Amino acid sequence: MTTQTTIDFSGGDGGSSDAITLAHYAERAYLEYALSVVKGRALPDVCDGQKPVQRRILFAMERMGLSFSGASGAKPVKSARVVGDVLGKFHPHSDQAAYDALVRMAQDFSQRYPLIDGQGNFGSRDGDGAAAMRYTEARLAPISRLLLDELDEGTVDFVPNYDGSQQEPKLLPARLPFVLLNGASGIAVGLATEVPSHNLREIAAATVALIRDPKLSEEELAVLVPGPDYPGGGQIISSAEDIRSAYASGRGSLKVRARWKIEDLARGQWQLVVTELPPGTSVQKVLEEIEELTNPKVKAGKKSLTAEQTQLKATIFSLLDAVRDESSKDSPVRIVIEPKTSRIEQSELITTLLAHTTLESSVPINLTMVGADGRPTQKSLRQMLVEWIDFRMGTVQRRTRHRLGKVLDRIHVLEGRQLVLLNIDEVIRIIRNADEPKEALIARFKLSDRQAEDILEIRLRQLARLEAIKIEQELKDLRVEQGKLQDILDNPSSLKRTVVKEIETDAKQYGDDRRTLIQAEKKAVAEVKVVDEPVTVVVSMKGWVRALKGHEVEAGGLQFKSGDALYGVFPCRTVDTLLVFGSNGRVYSAPVSQLPGGRGDGQPITTLIDLETGTQPSHYFAGAADRTLVLANTGGFGLLARVGDLTSRQRGGKSFLSLEAQDKPLPPSLADAATRIACLTLQGRLLVFGIDELKLQPNGGRGLTLIDMEPKDALVSVAAFTDVLQVLGTGRGGTTPKDETLKGGSLAGYEGKRARKGKKQELMVKAMRVLAAAKT
Repeated sequence: MTTQTTIDFSGGDGGSSDAITLAHYAERAYLEYALSVVKGRALPDVCDGQKPVQRRILFAMERMGLSFSGASGAKPVKSARVVGDVLGKFHPHSDQAAYDALVRMAQDFSQRYPLIDGQGNFGSRDGDGAAAMRYTEARLAPISRLLLDELDEGTVDFVPNYDGSQQEPKLLPARLPFVLLNGASGIAVGLATEVPSHNLREIAAATVALIRDPKLSEEELAVLVPGPDYPGGGQIISSAEDIRSAYASGRGSLKVRARWKIEDLARGQWQLVVTELPPGTSVQKVLEEIEELTNPKVKAGKKSLTAEQTQLKATIFSLLDAVRDESSKDSPVRIVIEPKTSRIEQSELITTLLAHTTLESSVPINLTMVGADGRPTQKSLRQMLVEWIDFRMGTVQRRTRHRLGKVLDRIHVLEGRQLVLLNIDEVIRIIRNADEPKEALIARFKLSDRQAEDILEIRLRQLARLEAIKIEQELKDLRVEQGKLQDILDNPSSLKRTVVKEIETDAKQYGDDRRTLIQAEKKAVAEVKVVDEPVTVVVSMKGWVRALKGHEVEAGGLQFKSGDALYGVFPCRTVDTLLVFGSNGRVYSAPVSQLPGGRGDGQPITTLIDLETGTQPSHYFAGAADRTLVLANTGGFGLLARVGDLTSRQRGGKSFLSLEAQDKPLPPSLADAATRIACLTLQGRLLVFGIDELKLQPNGGRGLTLIDMEPKDALVSVAAFTDVLQVLGTGRGGTTPKDETLKGGSLAGYEGKRARKGKKQELMVKAMRVLAAAKT
């Protein structure tokens, strides 16, 4: 039985229809909250590229007169004063939140083109926080004029602030697409954004090209905008196709790595110096990662370091001698890495560091923002530019109308003055004698109210003959400007030319060279050098593993813990892989080189892999990547796969065999040179068919039907062989072990096509296993 709780907004009389269910009220309240976070806090706007708090900070500072103009610019003021003004007038939220936003807008390592010029300690790329707002000072950076200069020219709408006492702009009249220039990062309710920064010249060139040719394709746009341009530089190693795909869909991930140089020292010595880092990486973070590699901590739930940790530690110590942070004001990033000896390969040291630290990392792209229609949407690069161009076109049209209105008003006023100068004596007489001179002037000279008011307020010095010449010249200039402004409004091509010219002028003034190198490279993979030598992998029934040197291992002489026994021995090499087949169909892998040596009982395989809860190791195999196995399950399905297809770099393995709820994996059978497959069922049916009827499935799956079985039957053994098949089982009442060898004619009776029922074997009471036997 369920009940509904209602909330009554009627004041308690019970007769109003305003009562709603609690569920509906909670849903409506949560949606309103979510929308408030999305549009009012976390996501930037495609038009001006600012979040609300950033927009309010810039507007408040502009109204405070903190513009950076002229040779010296406005004097900076305490950040606390700016934050107080922002909170008191426009943004009634946390002062720390507002100050954090201000700090980020002043950090040259956070924003590609900082909008605020900060004085004092504004933090560092190593994660150091800024000083308190009472200590730092701020003013607007010169480039901020591209967002603020046209505010009072009718370009954008103003709305009341939170208490209605002030007016604030809904958007800033951005002259360039700042959402791409500085990027943005934020998490809303159900939405997140991660817009990377870009180079101003490239974005300007792409915008101009798109204005001139609205049909510009994504490929042509990618030539003009090859990729992000991060504040800290670095190198993008992702391919051009990956970058283009991320821009086209609005979501993706790029591989970015640090940049470095090799400095030669005396006596043939050298050192590696890192000078640029990927976004989100700091010098301190890299140093901590190297410290963790050289002095690893025991993982939770373990009693000692894992084999991987020990091996990696030894590798780092063999390559690395010292690491120093020599970063300074002149060199924001300078990590000096000294090799163990000068004979170490430079590429080996670099690759190892890239693979195990954030000197190489992934940087997300998520172009989600509030669109021109007010809706939060994930956009492509082209959509972002198209929407910004529409916004800029509308802004220039509004600015032009505003300016045209002022020009027409001035022309109107000057025409009235011109008329006055032609009849100055009569105008003076009317003003001296009339009780209502304004109405008298309007009636006599057919002036407008605006012209008459201006004439009454005119100064005597403006009645001189020289003033008439100035009025004539000004009227001439104003009428030329009127024509130009009217042409912009009437002619779309003139509007485009105006916008393009302004973008090119701004790009020339504020543009700079690209900082981030774009050059595709392969992802760094640390290859641990392993001496290639023969070993024998020993696995016990309870999953204890070890690797004995050489292949001359007597299975009968091996010792195990009490209650344990031998599962199998696998002659292989140290460069091979041990596979563990889980009961759930996943396949786990561990390098043979990481297995413990022959002393003792070895160690549990669970210390080398991460089994899913409820999963048990079922079977094992160790061998080279090019070896082929037959994999089957008790349900009668099977497939061929190579060891390399089954290998995974993850400790959690990979899903490979598709199993029904009651099915279990069978021991794998080596099929390198085999020509036939033998299948044995629980009820003793045996089927032999050609191996060419199975197919190689590198991605795994359920496989093909091997043998047709009765409902209560099950497949118990599969073997790949060529000429001779050995059948193991019991005889003499089902208790005496027995084995039989099948070949030639004795084998022909069991041959058939795949997926047939096979033939009941009568060699022994109970057949339990089939395997390839040596030819006799």
